[in-house]
Amino acid sequence: MEIFTQIIDKNGLLFAFLIVGLIMWISFGISKRITKNKIPGVAIAILAGLTLATLGDEKGLADIPLFAGMALLGGSMLRDFSVVATAMGADLDKIKQAGLAGTISLLLGVGFSFFLGVIIARLMGYTDAESLTTIGAGACTYIVGPITGAAVGASSEVIAISIATGVVKTIVATIGTPLIAKTIGLDNPHSAVVFGGLIGTTSGVAAGLAATDPKLVPYGAMTATFYTGLGCLLCPSVFYFLVEWMV
Repeated sequence: MEIFTQIIDKNGLLFAFLIVGLIMWISFGISKRITKNKIPGVAIAILAGLTLATLGDEKGLADIPLFAGMALLGGSMLRDFSVVATAMGADLDKIKQAGLAGTISLLLGVGFSFFLGVIIARLMGYTDAESLTTIGAGACTYIVGPITGAAVGASSEVIAISIATGVVKTIVATIGTPLIAKTIGLDNPHSAVVFGGLIGTTSGVAAGLAATDPKLVPYGAMTATFYTGLGCLLCPSVFYFLVEWMV
């Protein structure tokens, strides 16, 4: 057992790939034999991964020394590398064709998410413009939330809520995308561009599209990235003054 542990310690990333492979294999088996492919295997694998993440503390499963390689495999570096790698197959002409639709989806996506978050914050009992704006920004993404909160002077508790709101959105996008892809016609670059603009959370969009069709990832990730930038621009400025005027 000591020799086995030493081998894993020296090859943590390879062991992480092995674990993920086993999870995928089991998940696709469950999808095929139990759900009759009604629930995609990738969606089951994502749920399994999120469940395993609760076993640790700050880094989830990676907090357990045996699974320390998960921290690198699941880190932002390999995630961004995967997105960039899939972008090699992107067709620039198709991106240009979705230019107007992508722009409209960005404006609608940021505006709808923000004001839905504001309404939820108001139902939670918050009445000041700073808190409403920060939580509304968190409904855009978990990056826009804290940036907006710091800019408008929101409390640390409200900023934490905004981050949690964005994380929940990311999880829902990750799990829900492969489940509804066929229903909403998410099967081509044009729809992926629009989808990324409407949903906005880059991590959730990239993971959800990867579970649906890896070829769609660069198209959705592109507008999702612009979504974050647009949210960071609008939420602490135009949207904040609008909310302040409303309250």
